[in-house]
Amino acid sequence: MNRKLLRDFRLYMLVGGMPQAVDEYIKTNNFRKVDAVKRDILSLYEDDFKKIDATGRLSVLFDAIPAQLNKNASRYQISSVLDSGWSDKMLELIAELKDSKTVLISYHTNDPNAGMANNKDLTKFEMFLCDTGLFVTLMFKDKDFTENIIYEKLLNDKLSTNLGYLYENVVAQILAANGNELFYYTFANPISKHNYEIDFLLARKNKLCPIEIKSSGYKTHKSLDAFSQKYSDRILWKYLVYTKDLCKDQDIICLPVYMAQFL
Repeated sequence: MNRKLLRDFRLYMLVGGMPQAVDEYIKTNNFRKVDAVKRDILSLYEDDFKKIDATGRLSVLFDAIPAQLNKNASRYQISSVLDSGWSDKMLELIAELKDSKTVLISYHTNDPNAGMANNKDLTKFEMFLCDTGLFVTLMFKDKDFTENIIYEKLLNDKLSTNLGYLYENVVAQILAANGNELFYYTFANPISKHNYEIDFLLARKNKLCPIEIKSSGYKTHKSLDAFSQKYSDRILWKYLVYTKDLCKDQDIICLPVYMAQFL
């Protein structure tokens, strides 16, 4: 049962939830045609962005989302996308992009507690698409459909770990759809140059629920473990969202990704 649900969920990730894309898949069962519909939707987005910002910077920020997530950095790096860097105008552009309802922004909280909105860093954030199906198409926007390896690999559960940010995007989409404001947290790993990162933090009952996302079935959770040691008195529940069966690993609840809607 879990295998079938996961395959159905991966299919949803590929098609997405845009009515035109869903309708095309139901009619044709053809990913190429679905991808063409999604490309048309992305083109409409680009046209709207140019109406908001004639300089084209909004489009550049939007198009760079997959590449930024692929870097596995602790934030969206404006300076690597636009020469202008940070400014009050850039904050306005990010706000415009968020208000367009095409993207989701997860802000870094500088002090992880139940009042995360009071401690968010407006200049440190990760950006996702509101629709993961569109995200799949945006990743290969400048290439022919035949070069988009995501469809076959994801549907057959052969997605490489360096494409795991697809699962981060869909979990962000699910959490936001349930009315959650998105936050994440990074902190230094004393024995590595790579920081620990809690992919998402939810506030529940004046406590925190840290979430780590895995694109595979591996149940390693170093960031969760380190976060638990550092902030044990602030935690209500700990979650590992991954691609295997529902289970518990000591005090960590391991959820198949399609169950993220119940968090």
